[in-house]
Amino acid sequence: MDKILMYKGKPLVRQGNFLFYGNPQDDYILFMNVLESKKVGDLDVATRVSVQIQLTSDSVSYVDKVVKQCEKNSFYDAFEIGVIWLERELAKSK
Repeated sequence: MDKILMYKGKPLVRQGNFLFYGNPQDDYILFMNVLESKKVGDLDVATRVSVQIQLTSDSVSYVDKVVKQCEKNSFYDAFEIGVIWLERELAKSK
């Protein structure tokens, strides 16, 4: 079994261009989708990333799951705003 990458005590999982950050048991999770990337040497570098804070409840329709969303021009900017938003939503839900 692969070891799950943890960041600030929460799992960070990648499936292709999709990234999920947060505990599925919490009320909210961060979802990111790399929409565009460019080659820099041997690496693919994200140039357009969709950021969403989503409810984890199964009783909510997919459309209603998205609480906040935006697009950023780098993975770093996307992850930074996403983590901040996630922390705020989790703090409000306690």
